[in-house]
Amino acid sequence: MAFNYPNGRKFVPQPMKERKDPLKKFSYSNRGKTLEDDLNETNQYYLAHGIAVIHKKPTPVQIVDVHYPKRSAAVIKEAYFKQASTTDYNGVYKGKYIDFEAKETKNSSSFPLKNFHEHQVEHMKQIVQHDGIAFVIIRFSATDSIYLMSSEQLVLYWNRMKDGGRKSITLEEVKASSKKITLGFQPRIDYIKVVDLLIAENF
Repeated sequence: MAFNYPNGRKFVPQPMKERKDPLKKFSYSNRGKTLEDDLNETNQYYLAHGIAVIHKKPTPVQIVDVHYPKRSAAVIKEAYFKQASTTDYNGVYKGKYIDFEAKETKNSSSFPLKNFHEHQVEHMKQIVQHDGIAFVIIRFSATDSIYLMSSEQLVLYWNRMKDGGRKSITLEEVKASSKKITLGFQPRIDYIKVVDLLIAENF
């Protein structure tokens, strides 16, 4: 099945890497999970324990080519992402609308702003204008360090870039303008604790 972006570029999924040593001692550093995997598990924990209702947004897809090798089975051969997505997750917590984007980078000293898109930044600005809570969760994969940055702070760095400034946020700036999320077991990324701080500071 082939997926294509709105600009016609083909979406190529990355193959899963086989574990060279299946007996290697388990640790968080070699789990191989992405930020999205950990957030999905965290959100499932929140839902199961009645803490919050937050889900990953589905991406609208336009199917253009379907084969029917059997009467009871259909195989999608080609499809397109219908539109650019806004942010990754949304939901409700303590009566507040929550909306956020999750990004990770292999860069250890700064976070490239090219990881975000103009329409995503504008979307988060609109959420805040309607008294919702919008933010980004940033992961530095080299150190497995995770930070939560409010959308208002992200907009400041975004505007700096648009005005001709640097095209990334330095690690020092991320640390100074964000709140670090301490990793745990269940939930893995307990970002709601940081959201509580945002609510206390702004509402």
